[in-house]
Amino acid sequence: MLLAIDTGNTQTVIGLFDDIELADHWRIATIPSRTSDELALMIQQFLGFHGFSFDAQVTGVAIASGVPSVTAALREMTKRYFGFEALVLEPGVRTGMPILYDNPKEVGADRIANAVAAYDGYGGPTIVVDFGTANTIEAISAKGEYLGGAIFPGIEISMDALFGRAAALRRVELVPPKNVIGKTTVESIQSGAVYGFSGQVDALVDRFQDELGECTVIATGGLAELILPYSRTIQHHEPWLTLRGLQIVFERNRA
Repeated sequence: MLLAIDTGNTQTVIGLFDDIELADHWRIATIPSRTSDELALMIQQFLGFHGFSFDAQVTGVAIASGVPSVTAALREMTKRYFGFEALVLEPGVRTGMPILYDNPKEVGADRIANAVAAYDGYGGPTIVVDFGTANTIEAISAKGEYLGGAIFPGIEISMDALFGRAAALRRVELVPPKNVIGKTTVESIQSGAVYGFSGQVDALVDRFQDELGECTVIATGGLAELILPYSRTIQHHEPWLTLRGLQIVFERNRA
């Protein structure tokens, strides 16, 4: 079985694949100071709770990480507790997808994993919208080439900035308000977040399609479900797209 680990700046998502099927998944906070031993203990507990064996059933580990200290800890954990090297999605790893960025090394591992999984599942041209700490939009050509994308502040960090700089505003639950025109400060903030970000995504996707032509548009990431019902352009929701991309890359490098 394959452990696929996607480490973002805020959260880490762990998936367990049985052949090509996602057997289970877990989400934890990303804490850069966690040691390899702490990570091993947490993963062992997750697996044990759901009837999987840490020692006997895990035969591979694939990692996409944007946090260097966590990447190092996961490498060490894999080598010490599983006895083999982890596959870390980084320059030099075979992805099967040409990266047409000016400097391919600048492209985040999660962005590449998303693109690989999107093209594998839907073909191209394809657009992937990932709602994370930073929101990203990726463009994949009809030939399966990674073309580039857009990066902009995520919903939660935008809200953190708003509350941190505006003394009269307080944190609110990120849920759709009753009305677009908020009748309270709480509803007004919720309206700005939900409808503002859905409108921002739609505007960017429209501009992408002006350059690419009509595309399949896929959403992923922790807050995709919040925005999905209010987006005009998003067609598909794939919550485990990054994990699926890691699984595909792992298979392409297995030999």
